[in-house]
Amino acid sequence: MNTVNPNTWHVTNDRGTRTLRCRVKSGMRYRRTFTPGGTYFFTVTLADRRSRLLVERVDVLRDAFGRVRASHPFTIEAAVVLPDHIHAIWTLPPGDADFPLRWALIKAAFSRAVDNTEYVSAARHARGERGIWQRRFWEHLIRNDDDLAAHVDYIHYNPVRHGHAMRPIDRPNSSIHRYVADGRLPADWAGRHDRPAMDAGERRLG
Repeated sequence: MNTVNPNTWHVTNDRGTRTLRCRVKSGMRYRRTFTPGGTYFFTVTLADRRSRLLVERVDVLRDAFGRVRASHPFTIEAAVVLPDHIHAIWTLPPGDADFPLRWALIKAAFSRAVDNTEYVSAARHARGERGIWQRRFWEHLIRNDDDLAAHVDYIHYNPVRHGHAMRPIDRPNSSIHRYVADGRLPADWAGRHDRPAMDAGERRLG
């Protein structure tokens, strides 16, 4: 990825090279890394951090994921749904790096299926947008097996960290149940406390 200016980058895959531009506020440099077939960790957050909409309408969220995966495939390596945010690790197909499109489609499908009761800022209203989601999201390209393991552990322990469960296994809507069922984790797994702290993008992205 060779940048010409801080907010412009080139993405190359089997369909050619795209030049992408990122609009940011207050001079913040915000770049995304596009690697075809890559594995990524994501944090995607509601605009209202007090909301419980994701767990109250988790059925709608599952349907949105299913519809998008049917048309734009990706593998979910791990995931957890909390009241106001989602953590997930995806692996994209070979030659495909378009995770922004997938998240945009998931957000749009979810937004269309829930009642329009949220606060909408004047700027969003002028653009005809809903006010459910934060406009940006956090992404991290997984570098190696250790990096993957650390982010999977982060996902599975996150409900405990936020006070939503006493043990990771107690939390519904978490891939820990799949990991326990196939023998990758014991049912009493309680996290790896020797893991270094990581920035998982839970601050407000705007």
